[in-house]
Amino acid sequence: MFKSIVVGTDGSDTAAQAVRQAVDLARAVGAKIELVSAYEPVPAQRLAQERRQAPEDLQWAINPREDVDATLEAAAAVASEAGVTAETYARQGDPADAILDVAEEQEADLIVVGNKGMTGAKRFLLGSVPNKVSHHAPCSVLIIRTT
Repeated sequence: MFKSIVVGTDGSDTAAQAVRQAVDLARAVGAKIELVSAYEPVPAQRLAQERRQAPEDLQWAINPREDVDATLEAAAAVASEAGVTAETYARQGDPADAILDVAEEQEADLIVVGNKGMTGAKRFLLGSVPNKVSHHAPCSVLIIRTT
């Protein structure tokens, strides 16, 4: 049925619900989870300032994607606790594109996303993540209703 399930996460409550449901499904069918999170690069000036403020032995850990790495580690812990194998993918750029790219690369059978995204005029101008994913996915899509 499903061997590879891609799930997008940004650390939000909506994404956490999607991760939990994807993990439950993966456990039930013996699939692996591919966890994806997108990030925008942090300006070099801000990184330099944060490094100066950090203790010397921790300065190496301050990088453009430290927040997304923490988000992915938390989601991977959910999978691990359930006995599900999970790989993580931090991608720079648009969240929907990141999810779609990983789904294609890993030949995923299913993509899982939460239904909460942009609202109002922005949704129509830019498109929400679930909308873009559902229209361009190379596989089936499960949109978790969280609102």
